[in-house]
Amino acid sequence: MTNKVADAQGVYFSGQLQSEAQLENNLIAQLASQGYERVVIENETDLLANLKRQLEKHNKTVFSDNEFSKILNHLNKGNVFERAETLRDKFNLKRDDDSTLYIDFIDQIEWCQNQYQVTNQITMEGEYKNRYDVTILINGLPLVQIELKRRGLELKEAFNQTNRYQRHSFGAGAGLFQYIQLFVISNGVNTKYYANNRKQSFKQTFFWSDKDNKAITQLESFAKSFLEKCHLSKMITKYIVLNQTDKILMVLRPYQFYAVEAIIDKVKNSVHNGYIWHTTGSGKTLTSFKSSQILTNLPNVDKVVFCVDRKDLDYQTAKEFNSFSEGSVDSTDNTQKLVKQFGDDTKLIVTTIQKLNTAIMKERYKSAMEPLKDKHVIFIFDECHRSQFGETHQRITEYFNHYQMFGFTGTPIFAENVASNKLGKRTTRDLFGECLHKYVITDAIRDENVLKFSVEYISTFKQHDIVQDLEVQDIDTKEVMESPQRIEAIVDYIIANHERKTHAKEFTGMMCVSSVETLTRYYDLFKVKKEAGEHNLKVATIFSYAANEDDKDADDSIPEETTDMSGKTVNLHSRDKLESYIGDYNDMFGTKYTTKDSRSFYNYYNELAKRVRDKQVDILLVVNMFLTGFDSKPLNTLYVDKNLKYHGLIQAFSRTNRIMGDKKSQGNIVCFRNLKQATDDAIGLFSDKNAKDTIIMEPYENYVEQFNKALEALRSIAPDVASVNDLASEEDKFNFIKAYRELMRVYNVLATFTDFEFEDLAIDEQEYADYGSKYLDLHDSIKNDRQKEKVSILNDVDFELELIHRDEINVTYILKLLGQLKDAPEKEHEARKKNIIDMLSGDVGMRSKKELIEKFIHENLPEIQNGGQVEEHFKQFWKEQDQTAIKRICEEENLDQEKVQKLISSYLFTEKLPYRDDVVETMNKKPKILKRKSVSQRVLDQMLDYIKTFIDGAPE
Repeated sequence: MTNKVADAQGVYFSGQLQSEAQLENNLIAQLASQGYERVVIENETDLLANLKRQLEKHNKTVFSDNEFSKILNHLNKGNVFERAETLRDKFNLKRDDDSTLYIDFIDQIEWCQNQYQVTNQITMEGEYKNRYDVTILINGLPLVQIELKRRGLELKEAFNQTNRYQRHSFGAGAGLFQYIQLFVISNGVNTKYYANNRKQSFKQTFFWSDKDNKAITQLESFAKSFLEKCHLSKMITKYIVLNQTDKILMVLRPYQFYAVEAIIDKVKNSVHNGYIWHTTGSGKTLTSFKSSQILTNLPNVDKVVFCVDRKDLDYQTAKEFNSFSEGSVDSTDNTQKLVKQFGDDTKLIVTTIQKLNTAIMKERYKSAMEPLKDKHVIFIFDECHRSQFGETHQRITEYFNHYQMFGFTGTPIFAENVASNKLGKRTTRDLFGECLHKYVITDAIRDENVLKFSVEYISTFKQHDIVQDLEVQDIDTKEVMESPQRIEAIVDYIIANHERKTHAKEFTGMMCVSSVETLTRYYDLFKVKKEAGEHNLKVATIFSYAANEDDKDADDSIPEETTDMSGKTVNLHSRDKLESYIGDYNDMFGTKYTTKDSRSFYNYYNELAKRVRDKQVDILLVVNMFLTGFDSKPLNTLYVDKNLKYHGLIQAFSRTNRIMGDKKSQGNIVCFRNLKQATDDAIGLFSDKNAKDTIIMEPYENYVEQFNKALEALRSIAPDVASVNDLASEEDKFNFIKAYRELMRVYNVLATFTDFEFEDLAIDEQEYADYGSKYLDLHDSIKNDRQKEKVSILNDVDFELELIHRDEINVTYILKLLGQLKDAPEKEHEARKKNIIDMLSGDVGMRSKKELIEKFIHENLPEIQNGGQVEEHFKQFWKEQDQTAIKRICEEENLDQEKVQKLISSYLFTEKLPYRDDVVETMNKKPKILKRKSVSQRVLDQMLDYIKTFIDGAPE
């Protein structure tokens, strides 16, 4: 603990060394008492020697040096994901005597039958020398890394530290630290875990909990439960998912773990059914996948059938399942194929309720299905409360003799919200039996697995007036609700506020309305106003054009709409309208979809879903479609002009509450109907009546108060902007960073409110931005210090830079200001110029371009005749500077310019950082092996800086 390596612990503030060292020593002692062998490993030499001994012990053999060298060579291949696959596979070792032996790296069947060790302070030297806190070794491989911070420091700093280790030293030597499966971070009081996934944000780190969702945060309690040897290896071998699409590791959260365990227990030890109540947005697909995957491996299970309730979800669910395990699911396109899968060796089937009904009802499938009657078939139902499910349930129970069925739902049917069908009133419990595990929306918000809702009620009954007055909303007649004046007022409101709600379209919105007829009125008006130049929003829509597809307000369910129109009576007017709207979509995106071909309409649905997820559509206008079962992280705003109740309301609201970075602080719900009581009732039913404050954001005034309190705290550290320069100690700078970051967090929420004005705050906009400039100055200076390997409390502080990006500021906006500057009277020039420079200094996205824009102002602007010529001259200037910059990098580093530009193009297309060898390939003179890592990193950093300056946000 006394050596000063890059991440030596306890150097942050004087007098704090012992507390962190004690935390580490106590943990190691506890793990030793739990059966871990304590071992001293100082460096990679010790690590390799220990690995050899442990693999010999695990495989009950002895390896020669030559044989162990072959094993190491096998292990030292691939990235983190590929090594996770290697860990779970066996290696066919050719021995010195020419015999072969399969080497097992971890026992996945008898997961307790592995070798467990704990060590600390292993020093690895890669780009920098790093020393890691506590490492858990299983069969000699470092599979769990625990990073500790002294009490009082933020967990996020430990998270950032592990990310830095990944960059600096985990790949050093034989790269054994790239076998890490799980990270654990703790400051003693709070402890979290997460999978080894470089793409992961701090938002995807998890507290462990007990079966009742009570968080286990203290390190001692966490170690006792989560780090118990058998549990830990069970998590690694059974509950880490290798996502084949993104090539990342994903680990189940505690409530997902308990749900899967409960289902497995039912199948192994009973003939009973059950259901899982996990709130919408909490990851039911991953839970159901892991349940299905483990069930297919049980010897007493013949088939696992995952049922969804419409063709659209069939495609989506199969795609998601296959992303978890490539080829694990063969989605059934028709009933014939489903029947074939029932008869062949397909163990896991994804199908729709409709096709399952057909398979067990139709006479032509009787002979093929008959042999399955006595097989042990497990049915898993996604969103098990669907209205038509009652009949399916009955047919399954009558047809199969040895079945079990399990349902997943975020919004169960209780006596309070049960609807009647011809089979009577049946709750989720009536259909499935007991609730096996519960994780409600209050649990998810508390654990930061989903976001709160910010609900605003907007009255639009006074023509073109936006009046927030709930009293007038007693008027609820069809004539008033669908009046042209009201619809225009709502469209005008959305046009005026959409950028505010979505942080300048960094996120997207959806609007749900009461009927297809109303939808067409909204769509047509958005289109007219766009053609008139009143907005530039990309609006798209989809709806079913079957007859009688409007809402039934008496029922709290959202009626199912489908792209499968076979056998349905078509509303020709609706179909013609939709065909026209799809034509607009085709013009917008260069596609050729149509409703006249069922396959084309289905493909339109799927592509539209993708474009919404990719933020290529600003507002998706729907009646019912997409309000259930659709996940899109960038969707943060829902405009509501329809009556919603109970689970229909929660389902619709929950489209907005997926976690996505720091800037997405809540799901915005803008209600143009008085849904206040309905919202309160739904919250009471699906959590408890006192949960409103947990689920709904506070009023605007409360956030103003929070902001002003945070401002007081900031000014107690730096009374004015200039005083930031006088902060001498690292502790003072650290406190300023934390204080301004808290201010930004509250401002980020405030800025989405319709009522927001800077005049309500105890600071003006310019001073707030000036503090932001100083905040960024500190970030830049710390970044440069990091490159010098300085040990500092500031090394791992998270600046949350996405919060300091001002939505409206981009190159186009600055060009507009430059044009105004050119045409302004001489006496205003200096003030306007300072305003532009201040904007550039205070915005993280524009800071890299500041020097160039200043150069343009000083050298080029005086030669331009008027403001109208600024854009053309600036683009020419930008192009010249771009070429100069890339040429300079290539000359300084002796690079092949053509290869560099190809590498940059590849990176922009794939969004994947190039491998070190790819960077080296651009060099005309290859550096020596020992210097390749540092040189290639330096070159890559220059390329990324170039992209940040000249390509990200460049003038179009």
